[in-house]
Amino acid sequence: MTEGTNDPYAGALSGIRVADFSRVLAGPYATMLMADLGADVIKVEPPQGDDTRRWAPPLDDTGRATYFASANRNKRSIVLDLTDPDDLARAQHLATTADVVIDNFRPGVMARFGLDHETLTAANPRVITCAITGFGTGEGAAMPGYDLLVQAMGGLMSVTGPVEGPASKVGAALVDVITGLHALTGTQAALLERERSGRGQRVEVNLLSSLLSGLVNQSSAAAATGVSPQRTGNAHPSIAPYEPLPTGDGEIVLAIGNDRQFQRLAAALGAPGLSEDDRFRTNSDRVAHRDVLREALGTLLAPRSATSWSETLRAAGVPAGPVQTVGEALDLAETLGLHPVVPVAGEGRVSQQVANPITLSRSPAHYVSPPPDLGEHQDALWRDEQRPTAD
Repeated sequence: MTEGTNDPYAGALSGIRVADFSRVLAGPYATMLMADLGADVIKVEPPQGDDTRRWAPPLDDTGRATYFASANRNKRSIVLDLTDPDDLARAQHLATTADVVIDNFRPGVMARFGLDHETLTAANPRVITCAITGFGTGEGAAMPGYDLLVQAMGGLMSVTGPVEGPASKVGAALVDVITGLHALTGTQAALLERERSGRGQRVEVNLLSSLLSGLVNQSSAAAATGVSPQRTGNAHPSIAPYEPLPTGDGEIVLAIGNDRQFQRLAAALGAPGLSEDDRFRTNSDRVAHRDVLREALGTLLAPRSATSWSETLRAAGVPAGPVQTVGEALDLAETLGLHPVVPVAGEGRVSQQVANPITLSRSPAHYVSPPPDLGEHQDALWRDEQRPTAD
């Protein structure tokens, strides 16, 4: 419930109806963030449920897959078999009465069931549809869109991992998350534009384009020069030092973004002359001599632990910190007052969830219900249809 109000549905997106036909991660992540902000999200699942219900281990205390839980709180679940005429009729009713309809089926599937943008717009000109695909709706329409596949084909694995050795994936489904954020941004932009025009529109995002945008400086370099960047391990192609380095106990990350910070680093390490060395005076110099610099810094860092050095360097205004586990990162965020984990209670159970990172001063994210069981809300209506009317 939103703090300071008795309305459990209040929020920045309160009053927005979302018919969510998406599954796995990119779409569900986008709709969860919308639900956190007050949108009424009905998750439409096939009889077997969202695939991620079975992506385990790990399981939470209630035996539910944590993968599914990570992207589905604050939603209600109904089961509809779109090949069944009665279920399809209900799906079409939900879609035509929604503000937003989101899916990540293969191109053409929604049209086959009369749930495509053109059909829905004929019934409701204000509807916004958001289609998430792997490789677009053109020549890549038939290509399956999985995060790992796009990490490989989209170039991310070519710039990730050790210089020598096999290609490496990122340790989370980053492409799906980036795409989900783009879907959220596009959908909310369409909702804002609808306030002016009174009309909905079709939003399209795809994993490959989202990744290429998310590669920022790496994809920009390839586009501008025609030369693809290569793996540099944990080093940055354009900044030095900007990587983890060994200490006497554990690794520490130095993220030196300018010459002034390097001067402070050298002084804090007890080697102020390092910043006056012609090989390290400017960032370009340091990049050109990164191997020599790495060795010199390793020698200076060796006498103390990563934690000890982190405290010293941060006190000196140097961006630095130890390499931590995910659990340690959650503990750090809590120590900093960021409250990264929230208990989400409802339906007789409590789920520990990673908080929505968006802070709004008047209409903050709310946490009304934990991730739903399959078909838990089979007879669900839109929330404004559930509310009693005044006499």
